[in-house]
Amino acid sequence: MLSLLKRFSVHMAARNYSPYTIEQRITTTNAFIAWANLTRVSRPRAITRDLIEAYRIHLFNHRKANGEPLGVRTQSVRLVALRSFFRWLAREGIIVADPSAGLDLPRGERRLPSTILTQDEVEAILALPDITTPLGLRDRAILETLYVTGIRRLELTRLRLRDVDHARQLLLVRKGKGSKDRTVPTGERALAWLLAYREIARPKLIGVGDAEQLFLTSWGTPIHPKKLTAKVSGYVSAAKLGKAGSCHLFRHAAATHMLENGADIRFIQAMLGHESLDTTRIYTHVSIGPLASVHASTHPAARFKEGDACPPV
Repeated sequence: MLSLLKRFSVHMAARNYSPYTIEQRITTTNAFIAWANLTRVSRPRAITRDLIEAYRIHLFNHRKANGEPLGVRTQSVRLVALRSFFRWLAREGIIVADPSAGLDLPRGERRLPSTILTQDEVEAILALPDITTPLGLRDRAILETLYVTGIRRLELTRLRLRDVDHARQLLLVRKGKGSKDRTVPTGERALAWLLAYREIARPKLIGVGDAEQLFLTSWGTPIHPKKLTAKVSGYVSAAKLGKAGSCHLFRHAAATHMLENGADIRFIQAMLGHESLDTTRIYTHVSIGPLASVHASTHPAARFKEGDACPPV
C-alpha cells in the first residue's frame, strides 16, 4: 500500500493541503498499515469495517512509553486521517466501498489548561535566553512573540520576514488552523525584540536555505516545530517554577492575562484564531482571579462578620 500512500500524498498536495497536514496524515495512515500487516492484512480491499473498529479500540487501549493513554484528540487525528485515505481509495475505484464511512470519532473533552503561568512567571522565562548570542537573541524574540500574540507553535515556525509589519505593529499568520490567514497585533515590546533579532542575530544565522523564513536554526534552516518545542520546554524547565509545558503555555497565558485585564472575549477569539467562541470561553473558567476578587468584596457570606458563629478549632 506504500505506492497508494504516495499517490494519496500527491492528491492532498494538489488539493492545497498544508505540508504539515500531508505529513501527519501519511505518517498516521502508515502506522495503521503497519498495524494491519500484523494481522496479515496487506491489501486495501481486504480491510473491513470490523478491522477499522478493532484499530479504533487498539488506539483507545494503547499506552505511551510513560504509561499514559493516547489523548482523545490524538486518537481523533489518527482516525480522521484513515477516513480521508479510505474515502480517497473509494473515489479512485481502488476499493468498492469505504469501510470507514460513518466511523464515530471519540468524543472530545473541553479540559481546562492544566498549567497556567502567572505574569511574573512568564517574565521570568522571558529573561532566561542569553541575548548576547545570536541564538539567545532569537529565542528571546520567539518567546516574546509567542506570549504577545498567542499564536500556535506551527504558526510561528511558518512566519516569514514579510509577515512582520513593523509600521502597523501587526503580524500576519499564514495558513493557521483550518488553513485560514489572520492578522494579530504584536505591540512595541515584541517588535523591538523582533527587530533586534532581524538586524543583529539573523544575518549570522542565514545559510544556503530559504532566506525568507523568519526564525532560523544555527544551520540557517527554518526551525522545525519539534525543535521549537524542545527549546521552549527547556526554558520553562530552567525557570524552576515547578511547572512543565512548552509553546502552548504562552498561548494559554496570553488569553488568560488579557481576560484578567478586561479584554473582550471576542477579541481574544479573533486573536487566537478560534472558529468557535465556545473554544475561547474555556479561558473564562481559568481566569478566576477577578471573579474571586469580586466575590470576596460583594458576597455577604464571603467573609466573617461581627457576630458570626465560628467553627470549632
